[in-house]
Amino acid sequence: MRDTRTLVKNAQNNDLSAFEELVRLYQNKVYSLCVHLAGNQDDAQDLAQEAFIKAYRAIGGFRNEADFGTWMHRITVNIWLNYRRKNNKGTPPLSLDEPFQGDNGGEIRRDVPDWDSDPLQALEEKEFRGLVRAVLDGLSEEHKAVLVLREIEGYSYEEVSRMLGCTLGTVKSRLSRAREVMRHRMTQVARENAK
Repeated sequence: MRDTRTLVKNAQNNDLSAFEELVRLYQNKVYSLCVHLAGNQDDAQDLAQEAFIKAYRAIGGFRNEADFGTWMHRITVNIWLNYRRKNNKGTPPLSLDEPFQGDNGGEIRRDVPDWDSDPLQALEEKEFRGLVRAVLDGLSEEHKAVLVLREIEGYSYEEVSRMLGCTLGTVKSRLSRAREVMRHRMTQVARENAK
């Protein structure tokens, strides 16, 4: 396996195998980010594929000043933001965990039980993940992006700043506000569920 800088240089010289190696090195990280941003695997696959297509087309302009992974994540976040702006027409995303109305008017569940774990614990974990996902999806695009990159993906403030193309102060401000909104909404929902 060659180092990333060499792979980038070779890919810039139209070496397809070098770009394929870059894809192999970064596909899991990019896909993971897409899952966190999109909230489902199907959209995540589409976004990840689009990110690598865009990277392939733009690799000639990559100057090797930043980390290739940071550059890929910036492309991915931008594609997700564009996708959200284009496709967010006020229609909430369909959840496979939510029941739907059958032809006879009754509710039909889509989920499949997991018999290998404690059902009560599995239900509580699923409800909590659903709650976190719902609150996360309710954030603005800018707040969601900064929260996912910093808290879930583990990037430094400086890396997030470069990926999103904004100042360090803006990143810290957005992150602080996103955490505050998450805390407030999670507490609010927990109180409502306790009644």
